[in-house]
Amino acid sequence: MKLSDFKYNLPEKLIAQYPAEKRDQSRLMVLHRDTQKIEDKIFADIVDYINPGDCLVINETKVFPARLMGTKDKTEAKVEVFLLRELENGLWEVLVKPARKVRVGNRLSIGDELVCDVIDNTVSGGRVVRFRYEGDFFEIVERLGQSPLPPYVKREPEPIDKTRYQTVYARVRGAVAAPTAGLHFTEEILQKLRDKGVKIVPIVLHLGLGSFRPVMVEDLSRHKMDSEYYEISEQAAETINQTIKEGGKVVAVGTSVVRALETQVTSEGLVKPEKGWTDKFIYPPYDFKIVDRLITNFHLPGSTLLMLVCAFADRDFIFKAYRRAIKEKYRFYSYGDAMLIL
Repeated sequence: MKLSDFKYNLPEKLIAQYPAEKRDQSRLMVLHRDTQKIEDKIFADIVDYINPGDCLVINETKVFPARLMGTKDKTEAKVEVFLLRELENGLWEVLVKPARKVRVGNRLSIGDELVCDVIDNTVSGGRVVRFRYEGDFFEIVERLGQSPLPPYVKREPEPIDKTRYQTVYARVRGAVAAPTAGLHFTEEILQKLRDKGVKIVPIVLHLGLGSFRPVMVEDLSRHKMDSEYYEISEQAAETINQTIKEGGKVVAVGTSVVRALETQVTSEGLVKPEKGWTDKFIYPPYDFKIVDRLITNFHLPGSTLLMLVCAFADRDFIFKAYRRAIKEKYRFYSYGDAMLIL
């Protein structure tokens, strides 16, 4: 398949700029792959579709305020420094704006507490910088940084984003983008699922800006995904594998969970506990080894996220659902509504 196979026209007014008033009151479109039936529900109804003995795999990554505003030494020009990933202590890969004004050898100041020296360029057009500071780096970033909202949210970060651009189970700091399928869950829904006999299994994959990076080649085999760090613990792998052996369904909350689980598959079709980096790119056709059900949001045209969803449920069926979502005025993208694929 080609990049053009995954394009569609979306009215701009359907791109959600704010989250729903209540997490679990966002809309939920339920897709039945076996019958091609589509249902319109609310997210709180999801409890009815996950059965005793199933396991719900969640991504416990926590978004940190990675957007820092600083100035360039000597000229005092304003510069944005967006933290992507830590390479080693104090050494970071970042994006800078305006990039053309930031060169190797420049020094940037962020408030009175952070200084960074630009020491290299990266292949993707970013920079490698070394920070100088006193105290705890992340404590300083929490004070000085802004929530890293996606580029299609056309507003400045607001206090609501501190909590709502974060899942209720976010625990492990390291993401610069939220695993948005999980934003709909509440503690009450998770407890109802536990009470029903569903196992809640946490893993970690720290989402980077690759989630928003456009595919620039028509031939999908030539696209290279950004690497993202993940962790699948022995306990998580054991619970997932037990579910598979006992005939339960593995329900992935979001495409990040799918990519992590499908990265570590044994020859027996089970999950291997592991930590490391993945650049796995899933697009049609693809034979899923671990994931049986998928909870996800409505994604950008031509995005790698949409391609993964189309691999999971057949492109024509997904595009039929997207046409329905547009007609019924579902809310799209990170702060938008959800889809459950059975």
